[in-house]
Order: sequence, then structure tokens, then C-alpha cells
Amino acid sequence: MIKRWLIILFITTLQTFSLKSQQAVLGSWNILNLKYSLSEKWSFFGEAQLRSLKFYDHFHYYEIKGGANYELKSAIRLTLGAGTYQTYSEGGDFILPKNNDEFRIWPQIALTQKIGKIKIEQRYRLENRFTSSGYRNRYRYRLGLTVPLFHFKENTSVALNLNNELFFTNKEPYFERNRILGGFNINLTKSSSIQLAYLHQFDYKINDETGRDFFVIGYYFEFKKSNEVDEYQKD
Repeated sequence: MIKRWLIILFITTLQTFSLKSQQAVLGSWNILNLKYSLSEKWSFFGEAQLRSLKFYDHFHYYEIKGGANYELKSAIRLTLGAGTYQTYSEGGDFILPKNNDEFRIWPQIALTQKIGKIKIEQRYRLENRFTSSGYRNRYRYRLGLTVPLFHFKENTSVALNLNNELFFTNKEPYFERNRILGGFNINLTKSSSIQLAYLHQFDYKINDETGRDFFVIGYYFEFKKSNEVDEYQKD
């Protein structure tokens, strides 16, 4: 029964992306996230992303990042992260010269609350960006909703995930980017989940990445020191 629902969900998602790709060029957005929970308060994460401007072709971007989370309260999470972010020229796979070679440090705070079964998340992030064209600041705000859809057994469930993220800077034109995502989070076990989603990204006069439509697939795995179960924070 579980496998049947997952197969139907996966096929439906692919059909949606296929219809969208007939109207616009659809790229790929791939995520691998590993998390280690040291205690109820402290956890550490590492993440790699690989993106292409066409469907698994014309790879132009990758990032590798890591950091630490601290649960200040049950609904407040503080994060400090850092990583490398590499953007290549368009027209093929990792074409030189690079559009941007960047190292980034980012403190973040995430606030969550529940209204019935719906989980609401607000995420605030400050990015200190050391780029190939100089130092930049950027401010990001993301509003997300998670709505449970199916629950098969204790650790297997499917939820609808919607979020919208805005990017700002302290220099003109101030507004840089809008990123909208809609899709499904599928918890496979108490320690692993996958994400299937569609993402639209609009950019305004920035050269570090080109706005496009993407098929998103992510895999999230959590290692635990104890048997206590924490919720995932997808970056």
C-alpha cells in the first residue's frame, strides 16, 4: 500500500514537471543533506547542491556548505553556516570562465509555529559574501508552509511543502531575487526523507546565477547520538 502511494505520487509529480517543461526550459536542482544530532539542543549539518540549466544537462552551479544548529527554544533555531558557491558560464557543463567564485558565511534564525496540523516557518538569513567581484551583503526572508497529506505508519508520511523566499541587499537595486517552491516532502523512515518539488527563480540584475525553472530532488539523512526524534530543517 505504501509503495503504491509513493509510486502514484512520484508519477504525478513527474507528469506535472513534464507539462511545465513543455512551456519552459526545466533545469535540475539536486540536494544531499546530512545531519548529526548531538543532543536536543545541538546538531551539525553538511550539504551539497548541484544545479543545471537544462534537465540534467548544462550543469552550471554547485555549492558545498556546513554548519551548526542550536535549538534556543522549541520553536526557535539558531544556525551558523559557511560554504563555497561556484557559478559557471552558460552554454554547457561547467563552462569557464566562472560567473562567480564565492565563499559565504551566514548566520540564520528560523521561527516555527503550528496552526492545527499546518506548520508555518519563517527563516531569516544574513549572508556575508566574499565573491570574485568583491564583498557583498545579502538578506534573505523565507515563509514556508508544510501541510500533512498522508500518514502510512509511525515514520512514513507525505506532506505538501510551499515556500516563498525574497533576497535583498544593502545596495541598489536592493531587491535581488524571488524564489518560489512547491512540492512534496516524503519521510521514508525516522532518519531519512526525500523532497520532490518544482522551483521557480526570478533574478533582477545579478550575475551569480540565472533565474530559471527547476525540478528539485533532495535526499535528507539524520544521524543521532540518542533515540530522540527531531524534525528536519531543510535548507
